[in-house]
Amino acid sequence: NGKPRMDKRRATGRRGEEAAARYLAAKGYRLLHRNWRCRLGELDIVAEDEGTIVIVEVRTRAAHGRFGTPAESVDIRKQRKLAAVAQVYLAQTGRQHAQVRFDVIACTVGSDGEMDIEHIPGAM
Repeated sequence: NGKPRMDKRRATGRRGEEAAARYLAAKGYRLLHRNWRCRLGELDIVAEDEGTIVIVEVRTRAAHGRFGTPAESVDIRKQRKLAAVAQVYLAQTGRQHAQVRFDVIACTVGSDGEMDIEHIPGAM
């Protein structure tokens, strides 16, 4: 049964998203939406930075995990999906003409439980 592992993964992901939201707010970003969903998918965080809409993909992993770094997990397929979901978001919120940037926030959880945050502006 993979349920406990999935619950732990979900909890780790939620922790990463919380840390990312706090990080962005501390940097002066205005948080517009968290976990914005449509039928195509979900945007983890939508923020605004000096008039630019910033679509933020948050990836959280344990340090020394088997699947590479969190940032490496945002492959071309994921990028295309994010772009499609972002188009729906922009249309539904009347922001089609806004300047948009895609960032990745990579959260790595160390063996001590500490969260290391790497912010990659304009990642895609």
